[in-house]
Amino acid sequence: MVGPSVALSKIPRLNTTNSSVDIDLIGIAKNNNKGSAAVAFMGYNTMENLLKPDFFNTSNDTIKTMMSTVISATLPKTNNTKLTKPVNFTLKHIREFNPNGSLSCVYWNISEWIVDGCSVLETNSNYTVCSCVHLSTFALIMQTSRPPKSDSQLDLLNLVCVIVGVVFFSLALLTFALCQWSPGVNNVARINICISLLLAHLLFLLTKQFLSLIGPHQVLCAVISGVLHFLFLSGFVWMFIEAVLLFICVKNLSQISSKKREVLSTGFLCVIGYMVALVVVAVSVGLVPEGYGSEHCWIKMDKGFIWSFLGPVCVILALNMILFINIIIKLNSTLKNLNAEVSQMKQTKTMTFKTLAQFVVLGCSWILGFFTNGSKELEILFLILNSQQGTFIFLVYCVLNNEVRHHAICHHIQCQNLNMKDYYSFHGGPVILSICVF
Repeated sequence: MVGPSVALSKIPRLNTTNSSVDIDLIGIAKNNNKGSAAVAFMGYNTMENLLKPDFFNTSNDTIKTMMSTVISATLPKTNNTKLTKPVNFTLKHIREFNPNGSLSCVYWNISEWIVDGCSVLETNSNYTVCSCVHLSTFALIMQTSRPPKSDSQLDLLNLVCVIVGVVFFSLALLTFALCQWSPGVNNVARINICISLLLAHLLFLLTKQFLSLIGPHQVLCAVISGVLHFLFLSGFVWMFIEAVLLFICVKNLSQISSKKREVLSTGFLCVIGYMVALVVVAVSVGLVPEGYGSEHCWIKMDKGFIWSFLGPVCVILALNMILFINIIIKLNSTLKNLNAEVSQMKQTKTMTFKTLAQFVVLGCSWILGFFTNGSKELEILFLILNSQQGTFIFLVYCVLNNEVRHHAICHHIQCQNLNMKDYYSFHGGPVILSICVF
């Protein structure tokens, strides 16, 4: 309030929890006979449930979202309420800001929101400054284009593929746990790829199923998106570790020394596999804590925060592609030296399938995600390949693995006296790549 007994040297700023107003109360007071003026400024946290953004009538068919609390400013006990200067309202965004959306500063007029006399002065991802030439009840509304209708068939395919992938991740883990492996086989990366992606896919399925219940709880949604970020990143880190182990193994097909096993111990690999992902998520939370918890309980797209996930993934995919190409080159030279007794045609077909499967296991097929825009065929291919990493791991390292088949045969026909050397000899000679890569 400004009056004869109350003097102000500058325009005052009034604040509520999520908004503030700058009004020239000094100028208004000078235009009144008594030289006094008062302003009342209020914020309503739940008023949007009554004065809905859909009451903002526009010619274009858009989705309207209330981006601020509803506020109200009046000049009580003031005779001349004409403003000497426009009033500036600073409105904090209460929902995720969409850079592609269109913001409108509006005021309530009898039965609808309109923009007459109000305009946007400045905006960023956190707040917007509105300027109005009159006082009333105000709000900030964002208009966004309606997303294309969901493809029910694609959604069903996604659900089925993820469920199938989860089943095969579980089968692969069960096989790794029950089978006795030779000392030279290091399954730690494959096991942890299965664990990370199994948990990520399960959490994804549950979140999608109960999104309507989870969505309103912003903190819970943010926690889920952070956990998903960690699980998927750790999965990619383990894919890189698997690529490195495969490269070392192919390079040293003749023998795997105990020194190598000491350097690449399970404990050391686990620290790398999970700590890298944990550090990335921790730094992301520290720098942009509000970056988690989009409407789908995933990473928010504004401020480029999505690159906290895409950045490490791109680096890992590039390195895995380089390692994969080197592995193929070295395997090609090894295949030429296979024992002549082994059926070349059968071996070539098997190795071709295993090579393509290895491409998926190492996550290289995720590169397709950068080229799916506008192509439904590529989107389906991307969906199928990357939801079936568990399937390919189970096929390559369990079903088509000679060591696993040997243990399965021994279990069923009770051939305790048949050792590994006899088994490989009985099946037409040693397959030198089975223990190392495939």
